Amino acid sequence: MKVVILAFDRFTDIDVFLPWDLLNRVGKYTKGEWQVQIAATTSHITSVAGLTIPTHADLTALSDADAVLIASGAGLQGLLKESELLEAVRNLNPDTQLLASMCSGSLLLASAGHLTGKRATSYYTREKQLRSYGVEFVSEPFVLAGPQIATAAGCMASLDLCHWLISSLLTEELAQKVLREVAPNR
Repeated sequence: MKVVILAFDRFTDIDVFLPWDLLNRVGKYTKGEWQVQIAATTSHITSVAGLTIPTHADLTALSDADAVLIASGAGLQGLLKESELLEAVRNLNPDTQLLASMCSGSLLLASAGHLTGKRATSYYTREKQLRSYGVEFVSEPFVLAGPQIATAAGCMASLDLCHWLISSLLTEELAQKVLREVAPNR
């Protein structure tokens, strides 16, 4: 199985790195049948905190992914008018792929038409913008917009989003096992 994290320049660090870490932990339980990639329109991207990282794939990786997680960050606003990226997201198929978004990443799903008429969440400052796409904004950390589409708001909600991805693609037991690995001892 392949999960692709769609990222871009000026992404929010934790919105890429926490899902990257959680999703990669699955690999030790799946004997090489699990792959996580970061895809972007360029070979390197820089976070809002200034960390530059290489990407693994271009936008063509989205089409054969079992799941696509769209990151969030200050750079997302400019992407809403980028035709190549919008077309790639528009071509995602929620009948055969899981679609997920962190915070303002839901704006990209919405602008591509995947959230029209559905309930979804986003970072609270993006409520009005999300509604402008015909989406019912829900002020919750995790919202299923459909059986194959989930949105999350707030950086730590990526725990819920990754739980959903892992349990949907594999098993609830494995999702719980991965999350226990990062849960704080209390």
